[in-house]
Amino acid sequence: MQTQIEIHTEPLNIQACIDWIMSPDSGGIDVFIGTVRNATKGKPVLKLEFEAYNKMAINEIEKITKQAFDKWPVQKVLVHHRTGTLQVGEIPVIIAVSAAHRDAAFEACRYIIDTLKQTVPIWKKEFFEDGEVWVAAHP
Repeated sequence: MQTQIEIHTEPLNIQACIDWIMSPDSGGIDVFIGTVRNATKGKPVLKLEFEAYNKMAINEIEKITKQAFDKWPVQKVLVHHRTGTLQVGEIPVIIAVSAAHRDAAFEACRYIIDTLKQTVPIWKKEFFEDGEVWVAAHP
């Protein structure tokens, strides 16, 4: 079970994530890159601010990645999340999964991001022209 789970305050490095997930045994690699979009429910977003309880967040992500290894024949899993203030277009999360076959990589990657949204203690504050609001990290 090869995993790389990290929470960063600096910008995430897409190429470093891809380089780590690559494997000669992998026939399929799925990479999810979450970006800060410019609107929520039609309302312009100025920026996002992410906060995490790092120790608990990493523990929860470890549980999720173990579940992915138990459910699918995946080879490697990477989850990097960013905290701090992010502007529109910046990357708060990268998830990468490698497997011998693409179906396992796709399914495990989707499972990881969907479960992360529901269970990991990471929160975001959305900033709008008329105020801000705290919401779950990945609603």
